Amino acid sequence: MQKQKNLQLAVIGVLSFAVLFMSVGFAAYSQTLNITGAANVSANKWSIHFVPSSYQLADGSKSQKSIDFGDTAITYSVDLAKPGDYYAFNINVINDGTFNAVLQKITMSSLTAAQQKYLTYTVTYNGRTYTSTTDNIMDALPIATGSNTKTATVKVAYVQPDNASDLPQQAVSVNLSVAFDYVQSE
Repeated sequence: MQKQKNLQLAVIGVLSFAVLFMSVGFAAYSQTLNITGAANVSANKWSIHFVPSSYQLADGSKSQKSIDFGDTAITYSVDLAKPGDYYAFNINVINDGTFNAVLQKITMSSLTAAQQKYLTYTVTYNGRTYTSTTDNIMDALPIATGSNTKTATVKVAYVQPDNASDLPQQAVSVNLSVAFDYVQSE
């Protein structure tokens, strides 16, 4: 029994020595690689907005009852009393950010079939007139290079319908909207 116990202790000792020797040997052959660095990030901004000081009523236009300007929103109210009356204004859109942009889409509210008989609603952007939602416009609005503004014209007109029975029989309030969707260009 004693002999077997001594043999077991000898085997444990040899195995312990082998494990210790392999650990030291492995440590001698291991290597750690490191990479360090720094990235400097420049300040940038995305800034496309209306220029309230550029607001101008079109010749012959009715004056609005109220108008409110924000950087990215304009809200107006106007009364059109009879056929031939219209409200139209011009406003500049500016890109004073650090990224070039493109107008990708114009989303316009739609008139009902009855409203289309006595009312027109148009938006002109950079010389092109739109009467409904339009995708894939891709009209460039570059950063401040001298051509970083575009003019938008909004016009709502009370028109004479073909048939007098198509005139509204009572006062009608029509809510109109347009959204200009810009994306970063390459």
